[in-house]
Amino acid sequence: MIKYQIKYQIKRKRSLVVTEIVMIFLAVIWFVPIYYLIVTTLKSPKEAAASPLALPKVFLVENYVTAWQNMQFPRAFGNTLFITATAVFFIVIFASMAGYALARTKTKWGMRFFLFFLAGLIVPFQMNIVSLYKIVKSFHLMNSAFAVILVNVAINTPQGVFLFKEFIESTIPKELEEAAEIDGCSVGRKFFSIVLPLLKPVISTVVIIVTLNVWNEFMTPLLFLQSREKDVILQEVSRNIGQFSTDWTALFPMLMLGVAPLMVFYVFMQKYIIAGVAAGAVKG
Repeated sequence: MIKYQIKYQIKRKRSLVVTEIVMIFLAVIWFVPIYYLIVTTLKSPKEAAASPLALPKVFLVENYVTAWQNMQFPRAFGNTLFITATAVFFIVIFASMAGYALARTKTKWGMRFFLFFLAGLIVPFQMNIVSLYKIVKSFHLMNSAFAVILVNVAINTPQGVFLFKEFIESTIPKELEEAAEIDGCSVGRKFFSIVLPLLKPVISTVVIIVTLNVWNEFMTPLLFLQSREKDVILQEVSRNIGQFSTDWTALFPMLMLGVAPLMVFYVFMQKYIIAGVAAGAVKG
């Protein structure tokens, strides 16, 4: 018996070593493009073409200064932040209310409405881009940030509804709501006073996912924002992509400036993702 246990432990250690080696190899492969992006931002065009993966001989920090000025970063960042924050706010409010209603409505119509929202996850919005353009134009919202906000709310709400509904069904006990009903709480007060505070884990998850989606959305601002004063960060980055050639040492610093706010945001919010996963994994 002891002999078999020793063999099992040796075999298990070998498998762990092999797994770790494979994971390290995959991590290196994944890191190579990021390394190339970072080192290229600190090189001259000539050095970037001559030695793409080598460390820069002279660190050209002025590439970031030039990128900051050329893309008018404070203005582009302000526009992107306004669109993202507003869209996330409305998505959290609408999706949480719809998710709560669908979680507590056990009828055929409730399931049909839920399937209707799920269709929004299956059908890409690009299929209806012409109709969206006509609708936005008919409401005289062209070249307005609110057009981008409304479209992003429509695109991302189905995913939020799905996450809120599943979280409420698996985590929020009905007994709390029944006790509130006995005390005379209305539906609205019951939701905002009792249910909504318990949704912090899934709210954080939805906020992070939707923020990444809206911040990285390029097609919607490209279609509906027509003046440079309303441009978002990705539009400013795309201005530096030439038809026949591209200066990567000028483009990559702009990409880094555009990604930096998301990296900071994710670092501060990642613990809430873990909390949301842990809370959703245990029923009751």
